[in-house]
Amino acid sequence: MSKSENNAKIPKGVYITETAAGKVLYRASVTKSSRHISLGSYPDVKKAHKAYLTALKVLENNSISLDDFQDFRALKYEKAVILMNLRDNGIYFGTPIYLRKDYFNYYLTPDIVFTFDLEDLFYFSSHKISKRGGHYFVADYGSQVSLGARFGLKPYSVEGRDCRFINGDPYDYRRSNLEILNTYHGVIVSPDNKGYIARVHTSGYTKTFLGIVTSNGYRDNAQTQNQVAINYLNGHPGSAGIVVMDYGGVDSSNGDNTKGQALTNALINQNFR
Repeated sequence: MSKSENNAKIPKGVYITETAAGKVLYRASVTKSSRHISLGSYPDVKKAHKAYLTALKVLENNSISLDDFQDFRALKYEKAVILMNLRDNGIYFGTPIYLRKDYFNYYLTPDIVFTFDLEDLFYFSSHKISKRGGHYFVADYGSQVSLGARFGLKPYSVEGRDCRFINGDPYDYRRSNLEILNTYHGVIVSPDNKGYIARVHTSGYTKTFLGIVTSNGYRDNAQTQNQVAINYLNGHPGSAGIVVMDYGGVDSSNGDNTKGQALTNALINQNFR
């Protein structure tokens, strides 16, 4: 049967498409206020048509809310959010955003709902949030940027130590709710709250001597590079950013002048210059 013959039997709101490999898919779509909205692709025509009918029901019934989503699983969750926002607020966004009076919600899943200030609306209406493990990020010009970076949080930030959500909601990123506790690079408060700990990321290479892997590569690098870093910090006040260090906290190792503690002290002092 030809594709045109198949299309003749396809119900309203569904059309056939093929992948580059020749696999047939059924795409569902709906039109609202002269806007054509894709509902996604489905492996069979019945599921695609059910998604279309569910979308119509959502658009035509104002009493249906996101709390009712369990009853409308034929429609993908993010599409349900998009349609309900269009229905209630008259604005279409390509991401699962629902506008409120002074803020907006981004519905990643039924259980993960972010809250943002309206000033972030343009950004998140064109950037999708994704989750990998326990981390959230957005794709920005081909790079993966952590969600917290947009709000001044460092990639290694820990809630309760480096930042605090004032109302207790870890998904509420409104600036009035986000308090940054630690603004320094590579420095954290000690567990006893009596001092500070400087941490650096060390490089990962070794050196082989007579077929045996040794740590001489680290020491050789530390002897040369740590002093260079110290000299640079002494001549450049201000934020040092990320500093890679070998033998952090150790000035001498196996007769080598590694100056790891001297560099650690220089980094700490840099935060107060």
